[in-house]
Amino acid sequence: MVTITDVANRAGVATSTVSYALSGKRSISADTRLRIERAVAELGYQPHAGARALASARTSTLGLMIPLRQDVDVKVIMEFVTGIVTRAREFDHDVLLVTQAEDAGLERLAGGRMVDALILMDVEAADSRVARAAHLDQPTILIGLPDDPQGLHCVDFDFAAAARLAVRHLAGLGHTTIGLIGPPPAVVERHTSFAERLLQGFSDQAARSGVTGIIEPTPPNHAGALAAVEALRAREVQPTALIVHNEAALPSVVDSLQMRGVRIPEDVSLVAICPAAVAQAQSRPVTFIDIPAETIGAVAVDMAMARLADPGTGTETRLLGPALTEAASTAAPAR
Repeated sequence: MVTITDVANRAGVATSTVSYALSGKRSISADTRLRIERAVAELGYQPHAGARALASARTSTLGLMIPLRQDVDVKVIMEFVTGIVTRAREFDHDVLLVTQAEDAGLERLAGGRMVDALILMDVEAADSRVARAAHLDQPTILIGLPDDPQGLHCVDFDFAAAARLAVRHLAGLGHTTIGLIGPPPAVVERHTSFAERLLQGFSDQAARSGVTGIIEPTPPNHAGALAAVEALRAREVQPTALIVHNEAALPSVVDSLQMRGVRIPEDVSLVAICPAAVAQAQSRPVTFIDIPAETIGAVAVDMAMARLADPGTGTETRLLGPALTEAASTAAPAR
């Protein structure tokens, strides 16, 4: 009787490599896979029926790991979750949500074979979960872009490009001093991927456009928004335009300016980088760059299902590009 060890010897690989190739649990190079397939055909190897059933067993469940920290905007997070859950149902999959930040949650999901694939959110530039996920049997998709994805698929919004687009739009109108009411300080200090890319894009484009860029990290609450506006308005050279990437603070920024008699856009132009629903819910029309949270969530599911169907697919990083929707909150600066 031909065994898996016989196949491994004929193909010149380890027994575990043959197992991975037959079960699809890990990515195998095309050359190695071809050698194994030839060995299987030549020897007439037939995997044990029970082993085949175990290898193909699926839970019809995706694992979603979102550390719910104090500085996370739950409303925006839920837009991502809506996209993930809705698309997962199209594949007849449920979603199991884990909200703890520790790596133990990742191990519990994967080690217990509770899910077919995992989606990780709130990814930091140097995220300990990435190295662990890279060695799991289940496919793992990152919503975010760490410094080293370690072979994992990534999908996210192109925050750097969004910041550059906002600066170019305002500089094109003639603004020479632009303030950024940015992500919360805790998010920046954690080196969260999206925040670092947004800040870098803002600084790079300000330098290219020859404008002064002022960054004001802002806590995601009313008091934080008021303090940020006060700090920018207290500068010797006040910004004539503001970019807001802080969904929780945006309503307070708009209200604070109007309460102080600062006219939008006559005195200060305003661009928000946020989901369309957030921008359209403000007390006045706001020019915005949409963060397509639901679409990003759906793409993450598509990537996971593609990996389940073909584990040998190459690593992919997909960044969704920005688009600016003009409203009545941007104009040329007053002379």
